Amino acid sequence: MSDGPDAVFLDMDGTLIDTEGIWWDAEVELFAELGHRLDDAWRHVVVGGPMERAVGFLLEATGAHITLPELMARISRRFEERISGHLPLMPGAARLLAELAAHQVPMALVSASSRRTIGQVLTSLGAQHFTLTVSRDDVIRTKPHPESYLRAAAGLGVDPARCVAIEDSASGVAAAEAAGCPVVAVPSVAPIPPAAGRTVVRSLEEVDLLFLQGLSARRATLT
Repeated sequence: MSDGPDAVFLDMDGTLIDTEGIWWDAEVELFAELGHRLDDAWRHVVVGGPMERAVGFLLEATGAHITLPELMARISRRFEERISGHLPLMPGAARLLAELAAHQVPMALVSASSRRTIGQVLTSLGAQHFTLTVSRDDVIRTKPHPESYLRAAAGLGVDPARCVAIEDSASGVAAAEAAGCPVVAVPSVAPIPPAAGRTVVRSLEEVDLLFLQGLSARRATLT
């Protein structure tokens, strides 16, 4: 659409699905089995970033006797078990995806989760909504590096500056902005301050096609 974004890039965990707490609960449970208690303050450190960084931080902080690859695999399996029967969508997510699809706005799912986890989530979220998905397995450097967003833009053949990225974490916002995308931030666990080129909302219930068209129009007047 000429009066709106050329594409919309959407993060998955914490943005479209309410899973940041599920990841944390899986980590708490697994570390408890290993004899370690996770400090709740660490939750703000690990949310939204690449799994290697998050799990690596917890491994170093606790000193648990387990390798990073094994720990990541066990946490991923525990997470997948927890969402196998129930996938909690964020408020407004289903309506926004349906509206963008109805107006044929290209969408890409850009996530720091694995391809396997994304595949499981898409069975409920609806793979048909997304022209492209980018997982941590598809890039060398995942969020907060911009590679995943640049890959999504290249895959759709669009200019990142003419798209909108929707993210819930500081790490994801940093990745999208470094790629040149205007960002709608929907903070999930930790607050995200407003900034130039960034719009902060309380939930996806505040975001619809008209809202995104307004962002594109305002950006066009500044360029």
